[in-house]
Amino acid sequence: MASVIKRFLPKSLLGRSILIIVSPLVLLQLVSALVFYESHWNKVSRQLARGFSGDIAAIVQLLGQNKSSEGRAGVFDLASSSMGIEARLLEGEVLANVPKEQTGGIIDRMIIQSMNEAVKKPFKIDSKSIDRHVKISVQLPEGVLEVVASRKRLFSSTTYIFVLWMVGTSMILFGVATIFMRNQVRPIRKLAAAADDFGKGRDTPRFKPEGATEVRRAASAFIAMRDRIQRQINQRTGMLSGVSHDLRTPLTRMRLQIEMLRGDGDLENLKGDLKDDITEMEHMLEAYLSFARGEGDEKPLSTDLSAMLNDIVSLAKRNGAAIDLHSEGQIVAPVKPNAFKRCVTNLVENADCYASHVSVRAGQRGDSIEITIDDDGPGIPEEQRDDAFKPFYRLENSRNPETGGVGLGLTITRDVIRSHGGDINLDESPSGGLRARLTLPL
Repeated sequence: MASVIKRFLPKSLLGRSILIIVSPLVLLQLVSALVFYESHWNKVSRQLARGFSGDIAAIVQLLGQNKSSEGRAGVFDLASSSMGIEARLLEGEVLANVPKEQTGGIIDRMIIQSMNEAVKKPFKIDSKSIDRHVKISVQLPEGVLEVVASRKRLFSSTTYIFVLWMVGTSMILFGVATIFMRNQVRPIRKLAAAADDFGKGRDTPRFKPEGATEVRRAASAFIAMRDRIQRQINQRTGMLSGVSHDLRTPLTRMRLQIEMLRGDGDLENLKGDLKDDITEMEHMLEAYLSFARGEGDEKPLSTDLSAMLNDIVSLAKRNGAAIDLHSEGQIVAPVKPNAFKRCVTNLVENADCYASHVSVRAGQRGDSIEITIDDDGPGIPEEQRDDAFKPFYRLENSRNPETGGVGLGLTITRDVIRSHGGDINLDESPSGGLRARLTLPL
């Protein structure tokens, strides 16, 4: 039961806030309506019924005093002109089938009670045969008196006024509450949008904290946190770039000095080991520089990912890779073009190194973009897939350690994807190798 009710409840803060305000209002209006019908409606209806029954009693009394035809016609004219009642006397008629206890709606019950008190003669009420009218038949010694009157005489117009007032005030209060709550929710929506853009690596223009005190404090805290994180990113990328550039010069000098060395076989072996170490260090520096360039001042731009993937695959084919691409239409998303391209290129080249065939698939899945790269290589054991993203971690069993990798490729790839608000997951490919799945929010 609770789950069914929860399904129909509003999900947004604005909807729930309005519901909190409107629910007591509706309950109050229902209680007011109940009180009205129990007190005012009953009192007014009883007074109108008594007035109507009094008019009938007066007609009965006047007919008893005026036995002539002219006198009775005068009574009927008086009833029509002054009382709004159409009356006639059916002489010699007998009122048949008079129930001992008559029932009906609230108005009928009021008339029955008033007629029993005022007329004290057999009577019968018919409120259905004539549209919007009530007919009452009273048994008199001379015959049956038929009285017809409009139901307006027995119905208070204040009912409509009360209902209109109740509905009108409810609509006004609902409108005021909606405008007020919308103004209160707007700063929360701005804060949520800014946090979402920041999480996706997009520009988050400064906004002025506004709204309630708690909302302003949350917005101010977010702005301070964003600035701190941005400073840390800038400091880290600057440090990596500086260190990499500073180390490149001595490494180049060491390589030249080693090349100039002449000696016996042991020295040549030492030269080979040193050259391998320098090469590995240069690869590491290139990885650092690539990361620094991707995390630097590059701004997200609306990019045609389909065209980007086509360029990456075409370049891989020119380099001898057996690779195919399937893109589901044009895919456009705001990304950092250079960083994202290096990320996907790294995955494609990595798959091509260890497989004979690579397949790239891209398409939109709901509110996100999914890119999968499948290969038929040796893959990565399930227990090592999480470790593959660790810095400087090399997969000795699943990949060839002589390839010159430094263990930063997947680390940098995941860092780039997560800076866009997405993620990367490794799984077993239907081709038997490794599947890399990239998800990128729109």
